[in-house]
Amino acid sequence: MKFSIKLGLWFFICILVIESVSMLFLHKNVVHSLVNEELHSLQARGNSHRDVLEMSYTSETLHHIAMMETQTDTEVVITNLKGSVVEASRKIDPGIQYILEIEVDAPPRNGYIIQADWKDQQYISTVSPFDDGAGNQGYVYMLKSNDHIQAFIAKLNHHFLIAIVLILVFLLVTIIFLLKVLTSPLVSMKEATKKLSNGDFSVTVPVMSNDEIGELSKSIQLLANDLSYLKKERNEFLASISHELRTPLTYIKGYADIGKRKTITEEERINYMNIIHEESENVHQLLHELFELAKIDENMFTIQKMPINIKDFLFPIYEKARHVFLAQGHQLELVCRGEWRVEIDPRRFEQIILNLLDNALKYSSEKSLTKIDVYKENQEILIAISDQGQGIPSEDLPYVFNRLFRVDKSRSRLTGGFGLGLAIVKEIVEAHSARISVDSEFGEGTCFTIRLKESFHEDSFTH
Repeated sequence: MKFSIKLGLWFFICILVIESVSMLFLHKNVVHSLVNEELHSLQARGNSHRDVLEMSYTSETLHHIAMMETQTDTEVVITNLKGSVVEASRKIDPGIQYILEIEVDAPPRNGYIIQADWKDQQYISTVSPFDDGAGNQGYVYMLKSNDHIQAFIAKLNHHFLIAIVLILVFLLVTIIFLLKVLTSPLVSMKEATKKLSNGDFSVTVPVMSNDEIGELSKSIQLLANDLSYLKKERNEFLASISHELRTPLTYIKGYADIGKRKTITEEERINYMNIIHEESENVHQLLHELFELAKIDENMFTIQKMPINIKDFLFPIYEKARHVFLAQGHQLELVCRGEWRVEIDPRRFEQIILNLLDNALKYSSEKSLTKIDVYKENQEILIAISDQGQGIPSEDLPYVFNRLFRVDKSRSRLTGGFGLGLAIVKEIVEAHSARISVDSEFGEGTCFTIRLKESFHEDSFTH
């Protein structure tokens, strides 16, 4: 089944269900409102006759009331307390007799509805008591034939049926038109993607609109252009993806393992689930971010800096990473020696910290300590991330920030490194007009230090 047919059927079924439910609901409420209105009208008319009888209970009054109702589509029956008919606007038939035989038990002065079944009974009816204070007491029954109501509902059903048919016709025409509008550019995109799948990246997809279809056309065109570039840089790009995806996936797995523990509270479990969800969202954006970083030489990489309290920024990252470190038998410590402001892109800088912490976790010795130390030196804020891991040989230190450089290729393959993580970190740090350096003693550990300028912007001291 083609996509256009599936889409059309889906629209048709959804709107048909919505229309059917709406029509049924509307029809039911219209009928209910109609019947209620008729009943309240009968009750009000019965109360009016009751008031007249209480003011002047005479044979002329009784006859006048009966004559009034003969000119309308309603009927009136006046009885005494024993149920004997005193006056009626028409001959008592079985339907009226059925209502008169219904036991009336001390009705309120304003009366009440005694028969509301318009489907199975001949009449709907109300009853109102009267007492003229001179010994004349009884009931005023107001009745209306259900034939009038059923005739009105039949007309209503007819109009509803016409409306449904018109809506269905309009719906079909609209769906056909929409499918034609939607599928025409989709066919062009299909041909373009077919060429892409065959390795032909020299495709041109026309952008016919500025809506989602147009955005999709632009995306396919951008994809074609990107694939043309990525074809030449394929190995490096795939290595970047593998490396950068591993960081958020490590946190997802770590928090998932913690979340399964029976010893944690439900609040902690929800918190871990929120972190997992956040990292899952980040995974889906990493491909685009890595591609921006790969194109930094073409001046297409941008950051959005804002004044941020470095302690407030680092603490949530530390809390997030600490549980992962503990889960793997390591310790993580944060020491921030002051309240300083720096101008950074929070999202990009979090990527830096997590990347460095991920490296420290992968290459740390068993049960070792990783430390995040924040302090001020001259007019710079320094963030030092040190571990007690295997360290880096001195001859390799000048090259650790080079792309695709790996200190130990076999060890990097084992831990999943491709030599791109530190290169990406260096590019993001330098985009902040900052510097990063590394000190390491082979066999003792490694310390990466980021140097940022302290922010003195007047807005930076407001929360």
